[in-house]
Amino acid sequence: MRNTLFRFALLALVSVMLLTACGQATAVPTEAVVEPETTEPEVVEPEATEPPEAEEFVFGMLMVGPYNDHGWSQAHYDAGLYVEENLPGARMIYVDKVNPADRPGTTPAQLAEDLVAQGAQLVIFNSDDMKDSATEFAQANPDVYVIMASGDQVWADGNAYIPMDNMVNIMGRMEYGKMIAGCAAALTTQTGQIGYLGPLINDETRRLAASAYLGAEYCWTEYLGNDPADLVFKVTWIGFWFNIPGVTADPTQVADDFFNTGFDVVISGIDTTEALTEAVRLRDAGQEVWAIPYDYEGACEGADSVCLGVPYFNWGPAYLETIMAARDGTYASNFQWNAPDWADINNPDTSAVGFLSGPALGGEAAGLLDQFIAELAGGLNLWTGPINLQDGAPYLADGEVATDLQVWYLPQLLEGMEGQSVSE
Repeated sequence: MRNTLFRFALLALVSVMLLTACGQATAVPTEAVVEPETTEPEVVEPEATEPPEAEEFVFGMLMVGPYNDHGWSQAHYDAGLYVEENLPGARMIYVDKVNPADRPGTTPAQLAEDLVAQGAQLVIFNSDDMKDSATEFAQANPDVYVIMASGDQVWADGNAYIPMDNMVNIMGRMEYGKMIAGCAAALTTQTGQIGYLGPLINDETRRLAASAYLGAEYCWTEYLGNDPADLVFKVTWIGFWFNIPGVTADPTQVADDFFNTGFDVVISGIDTTEALTEAVRLRDAGQEVWAIPYDYEGACEGADSVCLGVPYFNWGPAYLETIMAARDGTYASNFQWNAPDWADINNPDTSAVGFLSGPALGGEAAGLLDQFIAELAGGLNLWTGPINLQDGAPYLADGEVATDLQVWYLPQLLEGMEGQSVSE
């Protein structure tokens, strides 16, 4: 009986334990796994803001002639506009007609001081005629940047070297442009007589007239097969860069004298367009004549019947580089004599000197002129001897290539040229 009771109690105890265990197991809750909601990140658009305004940099320009002369001064003025367009914050102020006739008793240095008083941080003197005044101003104003166009004051190897930390000299190698002009004249002339209408006489004007002659002689002989002795090349100087009544020779009269004495092409070396104007007038009257203006790329406009082309300066790229350096604090005094960009001599952003062929240049002549330009681009150097000076003195021996100093400081016109070499 005790065994039976024992077995019964034991069985009851086991049943209770099993029930308790089962109850505990089922009492543990299971939680559902909830995936987080996926949402696109909110994009916050930045508020529109104006770009910061560039700090103003004022540059002044002194021009020897009218800013719209269709020649030398307008080429500089347009370069100033180019700087304004390409350098944020740049602003040009200027004074034109800076010459003894238009502003008697006033020096370029005094006018430069006026520009500084108006805020100019850099001043451009645009003419060789202002050279001494530019030096005076630069030395008196060491904190003002100066560009002297066509000068040589800071050329360390030059004959007029004056160290000035605040001056840069800039000039284009227009010798090439004049060679191209001379070639166009030689390829066109029917009489073999080419006139050169020159300004005043100095180193610059001698070497440019001589370059035109070298180009004419080369194309006359090498392309046309003519005897160099049959080419007449005459220079007549008026006494200044443009006409000053009562002071200079009248360029209109000089051009007429050329055209009326057998010269059928006149190359201009002055700042203004009298040679072109007279050629148009005579062409309209039935005379077969042509002209080549100077300095400004738009000079042929309105003269399609007579304009063979124009060698012109493009001051914009060099002015932009120098003014940008002044603004940025990297300006350094230097001498620049900038060549054409031979990849494209008419590229407005890279070439210091160009030549635009004119409407009156004949098709065959135009092809030969392009060939000549390609030769120059390939390394043809017409400043190679034998070359004698006008008085017969040897200047370059056979095969000798002129140095920059020999070209820049040419003391006379060349043998084969007619006209004065020095002022009387």
